[in-house]
Amino acid sequence: MFRPARAQAPVRLLALGDSLTAGYGLPQDQGFVPRLQAALGARGRQVRVINAGVSGDTIAGGLARLDWALAENPQAALVALGGNDGLRALPPAQSRAALTGILDRLAARRIPTLLAGMLAPPNFGAAYGQEFAAMFQDLARARPDLVFYPFFLEGVAADPALNQPDGIHPNAKGVEEVVRRILPSVEALLERVPRAPAG
Repeated sequence: MFRPARAQAPVRLLALGDSLTAGYGLPQDQGFVPRLQAALGARGRQVRVINAGVSGDTIAGGLARLDWALAENPQAALVALGGNDGLRALPPAQSRAALTGILDRLAARRIPTLLAGMLAPPNFGAAYGQEFAAMFQDLARARPDLVFYPFFLEGVAADPALNQPDGIHPNAKGVEEVVRRILPSVEALLERVPRAPAG
C-alpha cells in the first residue's frame, strides 16, 4: 500500500549573537535571521532559524544565557559573537575563555556548530587586533568538528553603501550580502545535522 512521505519538520538552527544577529536598526523582516531563513528556504531547505541575538551582548553575555537559548532544543548552532568585545577592547583572554565555554557546552550536547569570527576595530592597534582575531582562529583550529567562517562582516564592514549611518551595523543591502557570503558555510553546517529516521 502506498504511503505518502511525511513532511520533514524544519531543522532548528540557533543563531546566538548580538545586534548583528538581532537585526538592529532594521524592520523585523530585514534582519539577519529572517533573511537567512528565507535564503535557506529558497535553496529548498526547511529550517527555522531561532533569533538568539541580543543587542550589546558580549561573548560572556552569550555564555550566561546559553542555557536559556538551548531550551529551544536546537539541532545546530551558529555562534556570531565578539563584536562588542572588540568595540570595548575587552581582554582577548577573557573573551576566549567565554567562547571556549560556549563551544564546550554545544559540543557536550553534540550540536553541530558554525563559529563566525569577528575582527577588532583598527583604532586599538595591530597587536590587539592580531590577538583578537587569533582567538577565533585558534579555537577553530583546535576543534576540527567546527564549521569556521573567519569574519561575519566579510565584504560588508567599512563599506558605507552597505552599512547604517553608524558605520557598524549593516543596512538591508548589507544584510543580504552577509547572508549571501555565509550561506555556503551554513549549508555545510546543516549537512552535519543527523537525519530524523523515516517513519
